Amino acid sequence: MKRISIALLALAAAVPGFSQTTTKLAAGKINEYGLIYNLPVTAFDVTLEAELTVKKPGEFFRYAKKYLGQDPITEASSDCVLKSVNVTPRGVADGENEYLVQFKPGSTPFMMLDEIGAPLSVNTDDVILPQSPVLPQSRPAAPIILDLPVAKQAVTAEMLQSPSSAKRAELAAARIYELRETRTDILSGNAENMPADGQAMKLVLDNLAAQEEALTAMFLGTVQTSTEVVTVSVTPGETNPRKVIERISVTDAFVGPDNLSGAPVYLDIVVTDRGKLPVNEKGEEKTFPKGGLAYRVPGAADVIVSYDGQQRFKQNFEVAQYGVVFGLNPALFSDKKAPAFVKFSPLTGGILETGTVAPAADR
Repeated sequence: MKRISIALLALAAAVPGFSQTTTKLAAGKINEYGLIYNLPVTAFDVTLEAELTVKKPGEFFRYAKKYLGQDPITEASSDCVLKSVNVTPRGVADGENEYLVQFKPGSTPFMMLDEIGAPLSVNTDDVILPQSPVLPQSRPAAPIILDLPVAKQAVTAEMLQSPSSAKRAELAAARIYELRETRTDILSGNAENMPADGQAMKLVLDNLAAQEEALTAMFLGTVQTSTEVVTVSVTPGETNPRKVIERISVTDAFVGPDNLSGAPVYLDIVVTDRGKLPVNEKGEEKTFPKGGLAYRVPGAADVIVSYDGQQRFKQNFEVAQYGVVFGLNPALFSDKKAPAFVKFSPLTGGILETGTVAPAADR
């Protein structure tokens, strides 16, 4: 299990597809008409988006009902919710298994490989690459209005000089109603000093609104919301006991899978299908062709993400490592009259499409 910075995935998402680099290998005398490649195994990138909300009471919260007629925030609190879950399959290199396909001497087949050395196609460069997912991005909390310069502008000298909290609250409330009255006078054209033009009016009205917001926050309190995104990469094994892939704290959002201050996010991978070898007309399993082009018949599994007692994501995916390896007869790709082509999934190594290469005159 591997924790990945979302910034790295965002960089990958800037261009189409995960596997951006392809390599073309041609069979010939130099390699004795043999091409070497790997079949991928399937990994999953689990992207979690959490929203953290921090609430703080204002200085005059005890007087909010009296002067504003509203219920304020009365005590500091924070809460964090799991906002979204995205699971993206990805082909990763299988370092333990390397394959060789042996073509007929004198033939000219070629193979397209992705950046991990897995086959994308044979006899065609029209490969199928996975599309980059649209993932959420982390968003820091905006500063609260009381931390902005306009908050100081809203506080009058009389408020600063008063030693009584009750008196300061009374003066702040009076200032709120004064600001509202001034705004009404400007909008109705009854202000003594009207702004010179429409742009000046907008600036004045925006400033009045910001001052009122700051003073109101002193009564009702403030709310800050931020979003944090993290991606965890998991490569399923033969057995997959439930894993804690991340923990979410009500005060710090994601804190890592080992920090017990957070509630666990669970990942379950449940095998639903095992790939099977093809059979002949007698129902007998076929044997691997000599020098054959190896590919996978993938299996499948449910990927389930749970949090706070609820299932937040469930989807069935093809998984390479729950399948079997079989092969195509290499003679199919070196036929002089009608050579075959094949396209593979970069996620599983399974066959996506087969056909016959069109003659040059028809292309």
